[in-house]
Amino acid sequence: MSNTKVLPLLEPEVPEAVVPCCPPLTERPLTADEAEKTARMFKALGDPVRLRLFSAVASHDGGEACVCDISDVGVSQPTVSHHLKKLKEAGLLSSERRGTWVYYRVEPSVVAAMGRMLSALG
Repeated sequence: MSNTKVLPLLEPEVPEAVVPCCPPLTERPLTADEAEKTARMFKALGDPVRLRLFSAVASHDGGEACVCDISDVGVSQPTVSHHLKKLKEAGLLSSERRGTWVYYRVEPSVVAAMGRMLSALG
């Protein structure tokens, strides 16, 4: 008789999937939900500090940046954290904690969808 017990495997936690915001503007009218998501993203980028933080993450080596590397935007650390949270809530950034630091990266599918949405106008 064996004392071993087979335990079920747990699936790793997968971060909430990021869904692109919207179709190209020339494809069809946006639904109310699509317009809400899209407005949240553009509103988040409408703040100069958030735009600088987003740019700092997007242009950082390796496509991700530690909060310690992008904090020099002329506001206090709590304010930087607030703005990064807003960018994350808008679906523009994702983050991962590694030890005491948080690393941020741009969500490429969302940014690509926003680009497709606007490029259809040109």
